[in-house]
Amino acid sequence: MATSSRRRFSHSRPSLPFRYIKFFKPFDVLTQFTDASGRSTLKDYIAVPNVYPVGRLDRDSEGLLLLTNDGELAHRLTDPRFEHPKRYLVQVEHLPEEQALAQLRRGLVLNDGPTRPATVELLDDPPQLPERPVPIRFRKSVPTAWLRLTIHEGRNRQVRRMTAAVGHPTLRLVREAIGPIGLGALEPGEWSDLTPDERSILRDLRDTSR
Repeated sequence: MATSSRRRFSHSRPSLPFRYIKFFKPFDVLTQFTDASGRSTLKDYIAVPNVYPVGRLDRDSEGLLLLTNDGELAHRLTDPRFEHPKRYLVQVEHLPEEQALAQLRRGLVLNDGPTRPATVELLDDPPQLPERPVPIRFRKSVPTAWLRLTIHEGRNRQVRRMTAAVGHPTLRLVREAIGPIGLGALEPGEWSDLTPDERSILRDLRDTSR
């Protein structure tokens, strides 16, 4: 991932000022600016040239996405060596017992190898989130629960595979933070430039990777 990120971001002109954007990616939006099949992409929401998404967020997932033309920062946030935390709100089938939560906290083995230990909290109440345009399937016989889960890597559909591996398939997945940057007051489809304080935090992260 680090190599491809650096290659992609290298197309930005050196003279351009750095731009840092956070976006609440809605459900059913691709984490790219073009799609030959005509599906919804970032271009439908963000009319800012020369910025690119930092990492990915699956089409059926929602929440925080960072975009920038700062290649060093993109590398710092996506390279797994730096173990940068990503925090998610996860709605799962059934009520997880302590054994399942303990497995996630210890780390478990997926088909592409073992995961690092995750931080997991079982929430007492559902989080305050906007309604999803396509409702979650509801079955009277199958209760659901919400987890707050933090991982330090970013494999393909990792959170979904982790919860499925412990017997609790993910129904809805919303990323609420990447490191110290959170969604704040953004609604789905909204974006904003980072505040001066948020930019300062990210610049510090970029500088420590040199």
